[in-house]
Amino acid sequence: MVDGGDTYQVIIAPAANDRLYEHVKFLAQINEAAAERLLDRLIADIRSLADMPKRNPFYNRPFIKANKYRYLMSGRRYRIVYQIEDFTVFVDDIQDCRQSERRGLHYLDQGDNYGHDSDD
Repeated sequence: MVDGGDTYQVIIAPAANDRLYEHVKFLAQINEAAAERLLDRLIADIRSLADMPKRNPFYNRPFIKANKYRYLMSGRRYRIVYQIEDFTVFVDDIQDCRQSERRGLHYLDQGDNYGHDSDD
């Protein structure tokens, strides 16, 4: 719960959802049980953003707007990148930290993937 007991709505961008399943599908080729655990962990962590999403640090990089995005580490290898607008959390990317972080960020700050107004 957040200020006043409110809960945030969490929305996952289609591109972030695709990335989530890319990670799970890749792992399933090696170990199906591990892939199921990964999916469960990522979903649980994403759902946790409904309560206190501001608890996580800003995701500041030279090529994106400062203090717009935050991130949550899921396990030791995955970074959930999101932004907060009012009482809505928009999950923009799910990154495997072993890969280049620019791989999934090409669309951040380049438009609206959700149908909501941007603060740019």
